[in-house]
Amino acid sequence: MEIHTQELLVGGRVMTLETGRMARQANGAVLVSYGDTRVLVTAVASKAPRLGIDFFPLTVDFEERMYAVGKIPGGYIKREGRPSEKAILAARLTDRPIRPLFPDGFRNDVHVVASILSVDHDHSPEVCGMIGASAALTISDIPFDGPIGAVEVGLVGDQLMINPSSEQAAQSRLKLMIAGTYEAVLMIEAGASEVPEDVMLNAILFGHDEIKRIIEGIREFQGKAGREKGAYPLHLPSEGLVARARELAEDRLKEAMRSADKATREDQIDAVNADVTAVLQEEFPEEVDLIAGVLKKQLKKVVRYAIIHEKIRPDGRTFTEIRPLTIQVGVLPRVHGTGLFTRGQTQALTAMTLGPLSDQQMLDGIGEEESKRYMHHYNFPPFATGEAGPMRGPNRRAIGHGALAERALEPVIPTEEEFPYALRLVSDILESNGSSSMASVCGSTLALMDGGVPIKAPVAGIAMGLVKDEEGYAVLTDIQGLEDFLGDMDFKVAGTRNGITAIQMDIKIHGLDRRILEQALAQARDARLYILDRMLEVIPQPRRELSPHAPRIITIHIDPDKIREVIGPGGKTINKIIDATKVGDKKVDIDIQDDGTIYIAAVNQEAGERAMSMIQDLTRSVEVGQIYTGRVTRLMNFGAFVEILPGKEGLVHISQLAHQRVAKVEDVVQPGDMLEVKVVEIDNMGRINLSHKELLPRPEGLETVPVGAGGDNRGPRPDRHGGSRPPRRNGPSGPGPRRDGR
Repeated sequence: MEIHTQELLVGGRVMTLETGRMARQANGAVLVSYGDTRVLVTAVASKAPRLGIDFFPLTVDFEERMYAVGKIPGGYIKREGRPSEKAILAARLTDRPIRPLFPDGFRNDVHVVASILSVDHDHSPEVCGMIGASAALTISDIPFDGPIGAVEVGLVGDQLMINPSSEQAAQSRLKLMIAGTYEAVLMIEAGASEVPEDVMLNAILFGHDEIKRIIEGIREFQGKAGREKGAYPLHLPSEGLVARARELAEDRLKEAMRSADKATREDQIDAVNADVTAVLQEEFPEEVDLIAGVLKKQLKKVVRYAIIHEKIRPDGRTFTEIRPLTIQVGVLPRVHGTGLFTRGQTQALTAMTLGPLSDQQMLDGIGEEESKRYMHHYNFPPFATGEAGPMRGPNRRAIGHGALAERALEPVIPTEEEFPYALRLVSDILESNGSSSMASVCGSTLALMDGGVPIKAPVAGIAMGLVKDEEGYAVLTDIQGLEDFLGDMDFKVAGTRNGITAIQMDIKIHGLDRRILEQALAQARDARLYILDRMLEVIPQPRRELSPHAPRIITIHIDPDKIREVIGPGGKTINKIIDATKVGDKKVDIDIQDDGTIYIAAVNQEAGERAMSMIQDLTRSVEVGQIYTGRVTRLMNFGAFVEILPGKEGLVHISQLAHQRVAKVEDVVQPGDMLEVKVVEIDNMGRINLSHKELLPRPEGLETVPVGAGGDNRGPRPDRHGGSRPPRRNGPSGPGPRRDGR
């Protein structure tokens, strides 16, 4: 097979598309090279359609290979397993813009796989995967109304840039992923630091200009390497079936769709569908599997006509009206922070948990990020829509919605230095009738504020919809489920009063122009400000105190050279501190950073302060003139040794135990006693001499004993074994007793 290549200029750098060398049995295969990034994208269609379904069976996988960044996978098995959340999100980025470009009635399975073979972090593998998928489908024999292009847009200062490098991305106020056809934008995914609407719109259009140039290059590539499109069957209903369904259902569906209550409306629509289906099954027995799809399209026409031409939404609202709001905080007493946000028949309960930094999520993937301290998870149980179904782990949609809410709130989360906690927010959707992801954004802001997290600004979100035909269009604020399902756009926008923090847009038609985007952003801002006002009526600012059930974190700094003293051999010392400060079944958590910063987390404040004191004692230096309370460790006939800090002993000479003459050390102290002492000397060998006498009031009338009188009260002199010892006595029998008594 001949090898074909095509060079594109993307963001001022060369991107190369190649086919004919790898994966030659796929319907289409393209190797994308961009910098040192290499992504192989394949597209394969099944030979026969899948019958009995009313959807297009497209699957997109984003396969991370750890060798691409020179890593061996973590864990016991040491091979790639289930896809990471980042890989799932990247697959969704590719799926969303290509899905609406396959022909209606196409039922062959299509599988697109982006295999990440080499990663240069200055050249995004996600962008390469999206462009590669477009190119692979375009040159294949699979029917596809493309190509599309895709770029990432960054904003550094006031400068917009295409596909920023990792260094530029770290400084950027915007991460905007955009995909589209030559004519219009199809998909937007963005995270931003309160970027104004006009700047966001300019960034979208700036990215679309680059997309046009990419598409021109893919079309040239298709001219070199493209195959003729195959004659795949399209499973479409007959004109007779469509006409008969319209005759039987149109008027009844018009009446049913005007019910404001979701459950009532769905019951009425189900009744219409059941009656009409029974008739159509008898009249068109050879097209039974197409009847459900025909009735869905009939309902779609009815709803869309009413919106565009009669200006009537299914629940009777105006185009900019928001459903009734109910807002509560603190609904779960033992949780660190909670928010219950209800908009119409959509309800999100968000619970926040605070933990030590050691609870942050460790990431094992091809990205540069190794961990994250702020996590947002989204759950959508079947009862939220009144259905019975299995409870499994999060699907791709749940992971995507959680990531969207996380991205919306991330710009307002305080830094680790300002708030040294790991944060996990969980949004459980209890009811759903449209835009549950934006409800989870609002509920999460409430939970953070209820939990006393000093966020920089509250964030709210809203979902916009679009209904468009040849005669006009309508942009809808706060779309409900029916409008989302039957409309042309789901445009979610979250942000603060100052600007946008996140966007997610999906289009079912072939794109949007500037006029519609501008109107959608303006309506979304008005709605967001209204919701923020309602939220702040309930909780105007973050609570001043954390929940009594949340851990308190104490931050201290030590000399990094003394970290080993805190940890101890095999963690013995730090585990001793944790055990010594345990209260019931609650233990402190101690997290030590390489720079000497130590975070102590404890639900019991007293336990945390005790652990802090123990660490400070371990790392504190002894200073002359300082006073300590230490434990007497052993007695000698010339004095007592006292541990004033962990592992640090000094000698209280017998002459320094009391003002009066002391005959025996045991008369004053015993091993295990706690004794207050003052450091009077640290000699040039590091030995510590202590005094208890200097801290005692002097008794009245007590005569001073001259130094040297009686021998026992002579001043200390250095001993080579550490501490201090009394001077030797040289008499007829030779030297006096040594420190060890011999």
